[in-house]
Amino acid sequence: MRFLRAALALLSALLPCAAPAQSWPAKPVRIVVAYPAGGGIDVMARQLAERLGSLWGQPVIVENKPGANTIVAADAVAKSAADGYTVLMTTDATFSINPHLYASLPFDTQRDFAPVTMLVLLQQLLVAHPATPFNDLKGLIEAAKAKPGTINYASYGSGSQPHLSGEMLKYKAGIDLVHVPYKGISLAVPAVIAGEVQLTFAGIASSMGPLKGGRIKALAIGGTRRSPLLPDVPTFAELGYPEVETHAWFGLFLPAGSPEGAVARIYADTRKILDEPEFRQKQLVDRGYEVVGSSPQEFAAYMKKDFESRGRAVKISGARAE
Repeated sequence: MRFLRAALALLSALLPCAAPAQSWPAKPVRIVVAYPAGGGIDVMARQLAERLGSLWGQPVIVENKPGANTIVAADAVAKSAADGYTVLMTTDATFSINPHLYASLPFDTQRDFAPVTMLVLLQQLLVAHPATPFNDLKGLIEAAKAKPGTINYASYGSGSQPHLSGEMLKYKAGIDLVHVPYKGISLAVPAVIAGEVQLTFAGIASSMGPLKGGRIKALAIGGTRRSPLLPDVPTFAELGYPEVETHAWFGLFLPAGSPEGAVARIYADTRKILDEPEFRQKQLVDRGYEVVGSSPQEFAAYMKKDFESRGRAVKISGARAE
């Protein structure tokens, strides 16, 4: 009995030392969003943060770091500790477009980040002011050929997705459209509504209200299939211009060298949220997003192809960082 009591006492003394370290996450997690508060990507980040916090039992804090076409946020995350507690949420601009626009970046997009998952893919529409004399892509091309340089389109900056899409359309259709860059993603559609410009490329979410109100009209949409939200709007591909890519994507990244367990956990739990039927339908599908939820390996492979494709578009556009 004396021996048993001694053994139990020794076991009790050793247990705290033998207990495994607490698994990730053991403290609050920060999601750094590369865009201002209030936009689509910010709204999605906050919805994910709320749900991930419930799953992890730790606060998940959203921090907006807009600026320099997403470079400010990406640089901050690249230089953060590779411990899994700082996540970058950004778009294709950071990894597929910026390396082609800027002579140098303060980080290496391939070396300094670990892809976690592509959340969603979204296709943009080519929309026009309702008073324009054309109602489809064919009519636009005919009008542009009849009067070169008289039709303009808005973007939100040199090298932005609308700029690249517009220049690719010009190149493939052999037409002359005038590029008018604005200083923000929220200004392009209002510029078309106001009649300042005739055209722009815009997301479904920002276009639906004006479309229903007759303040703009849709000519075509990117992607390989029509949007179920706009079944009457044909794709550029079916109209004979598959090279006109209008897509953008939202994705999550960690600093390179982050624990594999953190990468796997963030991916698995994010995918679980994306697969929730109500969240998927109301917050994503109904807003025009195509749900992806790719694995880290799938995301890395997709990014490589996207980088090459955007490089061709940037070369054709002649875009340079402003």
